[in-house]
Amino acid sequence: MDQITNPIQACKQMVLKPNSVFAEIKERPNWSWIPFIFVLAASILPGLFYFSIVDFNWYIDTLTSSQYGNVSPAEQETFKQSMSLEQMRFLTLLGGTVGVAIVNTVFAGYLNLTTKSDEHNTWSFSDWYGFGWWVSLPTVFVAIISILLLALFGGDQMSPTMINPTSVAFVANMSLDSPYLMFGQMVRLESLWTMYLT
Repeated sequence: MDQITNPIQACKQMVLKPNSVFAEIKERPNWSWIPFIFVLAASILPGLFYFSIVDFNWYIDTLTSSQYGNVSPAEQETFKQSMSLEQMRFLTLLGGTVGVAIVNTVFAGYLNLTTKSDEHNTWSFSDWYGFGWWVSLPTVFVAIISILLLALFGGDQMSPTMINPTSVAFVANMSLDSPYLMFGQMVRLESLWTMYLT
């Protein structure tokens, strides 16, 4: 077995040899900052890249017609006026930072509570919080795939499902007005990968 000597090497090893990484991070809890930074970047960069390429007027028109197609033209116009490119970029940054931190907090809290009854468990909430970043590393690989897809095949009129290329919504080519779009966006390959690692 290759010895893991630094957190970058541990991040690489999570793909092929996760058990050796978990054994190592038990001894080095301060290494969790590196996957935290990677996961945070993976949560933000595809969305920011999408909004740097897409024709924002087309995006807003498409979103308005798919989500607000049955309301009056005045209400549609009010929705369009309430959205801006800067606002979407801010929401991408906010969701990618605060949202990911909250999800990991809930995840760590759940693991901390469920392992309290195990007398051999010595991990505290902060240990589980760091563990959450390690098992979230599959999102980094998906973000790389997303950025490559956006760079190679993206255009000014591309579906926002390209941000999540392993989701059911992308694979099934769901339209923005599909009633199953949100569900399709949430069911992703990396979620299954994260469950396996956990």
